[in-house]
Amino acid sequence: MVDGEWAAGLVRSWDTWADLPARVGDAIAAHLIGARPGEVVVGDSTTVNLYKAAAAAVAARPGARAVVTDDDNFPTDRYLLEGLAARHGLAYREVASDPVDGPDPGALAPALEGAALLCLSHVAYRSAALADMAALTRLAHDHGALVLWDLSHAAGSVPVDLTGSGADLAVGCTYKYLAGGPGAPAFTYVRRELQDHLRQPIWGWFGRRDQFAMEAGYDPVAGIGAWLTGTPSILALACVEEGLGLLADAGIARLRAKGMALTSLVVDLADAWLAPRGYTVASPRDPARRGSHVALAHPDAARVVGALAAAGVITDFRAPDRVRLGPAPVASRFVDVWDALDRMRRLTG
Repeated sequence: MVDGEWAAGLVRSWDTWADLPARVGDAIAAHLIGARPGEVVVGDSTTVNLYKAAAAAVAARPGARAVVTDDDNFPTDRYLLEGLAARHGLAYREVASDPVDGPDPGALAPALEGAALLCLSHVAYRSAALADMAALTRLAHDHGALVLWDLSHAAGSVPVDLTGSGADLAVGCTYKYLAGGPGAPAFTYVRRELQDHLRQPIWGWFGRRDQFAMEAGYDPVAGIGAWLTGTPSILALACVEEGLGLLADAGIARLRAKGMALTSLVVDLADAWLAPRGYTVASPRDPARRGSHVALAHPDAARVVGALAAAGVITDFRAPDRVRLGPAPVASRFVDVWDALDRMRRLTG
């Protein structure tokens, strides 16, 4: 791409690049998140896409009084929703979630009264709790709210069925399980039936009809393309397309099976080796109820994460006391899990 299309074709290469955000989006839709063609587009960051989707949902519910999320949603989701609510004079309702098992429908229901939007993560970034997308979407719809799902820790690691669940909107990153790399563009999903009714707030030239005509006034292109903004990062999109190809070849069913096996090995070894050293499993023990990572609680977790990095094991620290291990099904081996847990027990022996 660099030597051929960019070096030789320069700007003429836009003839083949312009449809890349939609082409990669359709592939994500088909292989990973249970969506239909023309419902997913790739571009901008997860935070920007989350803002576009949440703002469009709020605008579509002019009589609503609140936006709702849970206190264990990813920080950028919570910050963005809090700011959006303040800007529009809405209540920001943050419902307490179980730190291991995730959102509780019984606690969410009262908060949804008069709400414009419910925003949740399908897989919790800290504990890996897997939310019941269909049931929670129905709950929000019963209260007249739209639903926005963050798939950043789900896409590529667990089966997602946006169409079957009736989800309205979704966003997700591509740098984790899709192997796009740090800063890779995120994706946006808008259910086909809503595309004529929701208007995203950032009007950029790539969302305009016939963008290269450079004409006055904003005339959005029909369909999901209207959710694009500025010039997409073509090199980054090429990386996402390659990573997505690996996942498509493997198949989400096999990726899910391996992810459950890898994380079950983490849990089993943690019980056998690490529990006597002060660790507790802080993720759902049922593999069907968690994504492809496991959190282990330890009072000295921050130091442990640093010591592990020095020993060649890269994990995440999640405040206040979590060590998060995330074996990627497409790349991680069972021996990698064994070696990582073995080094953990030696470091805390």
